[in-house]
Amino acid sequence: MSDSGNNRKYHYEPYVPEQSDLPELTLRALGVGVFLAAILGAANAYVGMKAGLTVAATFPAAVIALAVVRAWRGSILEENIIRTTASVGEALVAGAIFTVPAFVLVGYWEDLLAPGNYLEGSLLLLIGGVLGVLFVIVLRRALVTESDLPFPESVAAAAIHKVGQKGATGASLVFGAMGVSMVIEFFKHSAGVILIRERIEGVITFTRSMIPLGDEQKPFFGALAWRTPNASPMLMGVGYIIGPRLAAINFSGGVLAWGFLVPLILMINGPEGAITALAAKEGWGAAAGEAWSNIVRPVAVGAMLVGAVYTLYGMRSQLLAGITKAAGDLKAMKAGTGRPSRYEHDLPVTAIGVTIALMVIPTFLIYWHFTGDLVAAAVLAVVMIAAGFLFCAVAGYLVGLIGSSSNPISGLTLSTLILAAGLMVILAETGPGSIAAVLGVATVVCCACGIGGDMMQDLKVGHILGGTPSKMQLGEIISVVVVSFLLIAPIGYLHAADLRLHPGVGGIGGEDLPAPQAGLMAMLSKGIIGGEMAWPLVFVGAVFAMGMILIKAPSPMLIAVGMYLPLQSTFAIFIGGLFRWLVDWLLERRGATAEQIEEAGGRGVLVASGLIAGEALTGVGLAVWVIASYADGPIWAPFEGGSQVIPTVLMVGVFAAVAGMLILPSLRHFTDSRK
Repeated sequence: MSDSGNNRKYHYEPYVPEQSDLPELTLRALGVGVFLAAILGAANAYVGMKAGLTVAATFPAAVIALAVVRAWRGSILEENIIRTTASVGEALVAGAIFTVPAFVLVGYWEDLLAPGNYLEGSLLLLIGGVLGVLFVIVLRRALVTESDLPFPESVAAAAIHKVGQKGATGASLVFGAMGVSMVIEFFKHSAGVILIRERIEGVITFTRSMIPLGDEQKPFFGALAWRTPNASPMLMGVGYIIGPRLAAINFSGGVLAWGFLVPLILMINGPEGAITALAAKEGWGAAAGEAWSNIVRPVAVGAMLVGAVYTLYGMRSQLLAGITKAAGDLKAMKAGTGRPSRYEHDLPVTAIGVTIALMVIPTFLIYWHFTGDLVAAAVLAVVMIAAGFLFCAVAGYLVGLIGSSSNPISGLTLSTLILAAGLMVILAETGPGSIAAVLGVATVVCCACGIGGDMMQDLKVGHILGGTPSKMQLGEIISVVVVSFLLIAPIGYLHAADLRLHPGVGGIGGEDLPAPQAGLMAMLSKGIIGGEMAWPLVFVGAVFAMGMILIKAPSPMLIAVGMYLPLQSTFAIFIGGLFRWLVDWLLERRGATAEQIEEAGGRGVLVASGLIAGEALTGVGLAVWVIASYADGPIWAPFEGGSQVIPTVLMVGVFAAVAGMLILPSLRHFTDSRK
């Protein structure tokens, strides 16, 4: 490492020498990577719509790549290509599930699987994904080789590959957990052999009074809907990965919603209120659900909006630095004249510029198709290009600073959506097509930011390992092109299957597929352009978030998301966070250092990744099964009726089994490392 004046650069010897002729972008590596991208993308589509977040695919992809390449005795550079192309699925689907379901929520698309809708959605993902890769190529030298950003997750992923060269992998943990999770998820939904109940719902009273319900008096002053956490390995795995603090913050939103706001609404609704009438007809559980869905959720949307703005404001220094890096990158590229080394070989700059220009044409045509107005389509295309490049720079910088898990793509996309919607109002474009066009801009920018952050992280891993940037970039583009035409399918199948089983209340936006970010995008676009937003409730949520900011509450955005998600989901995530806390506590008791705790806890992260992938893939597979063959059958329905003792006992058994799977490998790894 050397320091030359104010321009600090880090010099080190990459793991693979420059003169090496190891296999790299081979057909087998590319094929495995694209296949994994499709699988991980489908799994994260399920996780994202159910839990409101996605799980970074870099680490499980790296572990799987180790196992696969070892089987054919390939090279570490092939592993690098597999991980790079595989992580595309999670990055692209993050952009998809944050925005594409909004087209359904605003009523523009009813069936995502209809050929026309499927094609439009896929093209939006394709354009956003390809632009994300191209923008990152322009930014690579400034953020990867010419900066001193720490890239913590890139360093960790590179370490996995290096350790794998010495014979150690965690593939058995990933695949073993995946198998267990698949079995549990299958039996939760299997007809005739249902042994595990997904949830038990009941309503308990916490204060008694006399509220007239029809012709009789019933002793209800209010009610609290009490729900057990989902017996979901996936959600517990999510909680383990994000850790106890973030899991607790997320769950606090659910506690505020169901422990305070819902009972308060039921109490003040009065005997003549619509919710009280619903309680008389269908019970207090239905009334509580109605209060949460129609009142608390819009409040949560207002809180999410202010939380997103506050998050971006808190990152203002990093954002400015990212913009500065983007603006200065052209100088960095000009400095690299002549024949670059293999370590600095990018795809041709001219081809990148031409491709970016060509990508604007289909984008303009799609926006014209939505709005029917040439001027509006041109304005939106310009906004898309400018915001896409700017926010890719921001996303890349933040990934280098704090990792891809903290990439605020939903906040960046929200800013773009508000800008685009405001421009449509100025242009007097207020029809359904204008709403769809605004969502189209958000989709492209969201996908570009997701891919941009992911690609920047992968390029840094390749930089450490000694990979060739141009080959990684080409592999990423190929993966984006293929996967963009596959990811609408799992979203569409999940929506259609849930609608068949819960007519009128199921599908995207329902309890099983809440899709919180897409709900926020839909409400804002429809509210700003169509004037249909529940502004008083949104304003209440905004003021509530301001109050949280004033008292310096941690992550108002995450608290708001917890209010928006079903309580049993946030509770399960919270339990997973408690498992991670227990691991850390037990390791501290055994005298482990912070580094040893992090290393040992990583074994649990691999298990959690397998649990997430197993349940998510089974959920997607069952959704396809429902639509294809058993549309009217009970395959998707959870346990109904019969003795509750066995399902309840086995549900507790699921929690115990998941706890053991997440905790024991970490403790065993620490014990073995001390021998």
